[in-house]
Amino acid sequence: MATELSSFAELKKAPVGSPDAPAAPREKEIDAQGRAYATGRRKNAVARVWVKPGTGKITINGRDQTIYFARPTQRMMIQQPFDVSQRNGQFDVVATVTGGGLSGQAGAVRHGISQALTKYEPALRGGIKAAGFLTRDSRVVERKKYGRAGARRRFQFSKR
Repeated sequence: MATELSSFAELKKAPVGSPDAPAAPREKEIDAQGRAYATGRRKNAVARVWVKPGTGKITINGRDQTIYFARPTQRMMIQQPFDVSQRNGQFDVVATVTGGGLSGQAGAVRHGISQALTKYEPALRGGIKAAGFLTRDSRVVERKKYGRAGARRRFQFSKR
């Protein structure tokens, strides 16, 4: 009976590639200039983000964040990953954003900063993931269909 239990225990051990196996610790991913790169997306906006140690300066499309994102809520969105990870003023961010509107671009930059931070400091991943900043928000505008006034709205019905 003891041999049966030992063979069962060996079968119970998960192979290396299975989902039950313990995950290997993530490694730091930085380039030759000491920067971490990530791509963030939200709605139709795509942000390419580079994070490196610095004084907390955030540059978007060659302009300061206060000029590019005039609304305080958009600037607050960009700061959220640093607030959650308690790394305010420790990293400089350079981002290029295309597509979408300002709200979508701010969300894309936040997503990119979150991913780049976790690549630079893998230990921060747990807190940033728990805050929901690593999840790509897949909601996009529904397309307009033919025969309709908009995506879903029909033309006005006329009885006569």
